[in-house]
Amino acid sequence: MKNKFFGVFLGAVGLLVASVPLVAHHGSASFDTTKELTLKGTVTEWIWANPHCFLTFDAKDDTGSVRNWAAEVSNPTDMTKRGWARTSFKAGDAVTVALQPAKNGAPVGRIRSVILPNGQTLSAGLPPPPPPPPAR
Repeated sequence: MKNKFFGVFLGAVGLLVASVPLVAHHGSASFDTTKELTLKGTVTEWIWANPHCFLTFDAKDDTGSVRNWAAEVSNPTDMTKRGWARTSFKAGDAVTVALQPAKNGAPVGRIRSVILPNGQTLSAGLPPPPPPPPAR
């Protein structure tokens, strides 16, 4: 009986140890943390949900074409501590969004800050981007 219990215990610990990498968060791997874009656009949707909140907005790109952007921030609990709310945005609001763009060029990013129509700035509370590499 002792050996059976020990075997089950050892198996459970093995599964727990093997699952630790699954809990790890993806972080900023898909975003270019050395760049920051500032886009003026119009809110299409504000998704206040776990595990991340998303702001979607239409903004013109360099060619003048309108692209629909999807930009993320942290979860509602974290964002509430920074002054954000479920009612921070509504469709049609004119916003200025500073974000770190996706590395692959898709209209996706991680929000650093948003300027609301009334001039208020909401900060995502991200650490500053790393300095550029030294020139050679």
